[in-house]
Amino acid sequence: MGISPPDAELCADAAETFAILASPVRVRLLWLLAHGEADVGTLAQSAGTSITTTSQHLARLRLAGLVSVRTEGKRHIYIVDDPHVISLVEQALDHHHDLRQRAGRKAPRTRKVSPA
Repeated sequence: MGISPPDAELCADAAETFAILASPVRVRLLWLLAHGEADVGTLAQSAGTSITTTSQHLARLRLAGLVSVRTEGKRHIYIVDDPHVISLVEQALDHHHDLRQRAGRKAPRTRKVSPA
């Protein structure tokens, strides 16, 4: 094959990233932040979630190192500045968009997904 496989620790780290991204709310928040920094209120409104729920998801994303925050007065401005994170989210969304088109589905499947 010629290429060394990634070590187990690196694979575990990558799996942790995918676990964090297993929430539709977090995927939406990362997509929104990939298109511009925003405060929690703006993100909550754009994501269609409460400020409390949005704050909890942003905290998990911060702990995982997927978003960062800066303070402007009393406001916390969230940023996603890692091109790898942006690429992961965009690739996953594009992948599922293409799958839907190939299957001839226009409307998303309905299924229960826990937000946490």
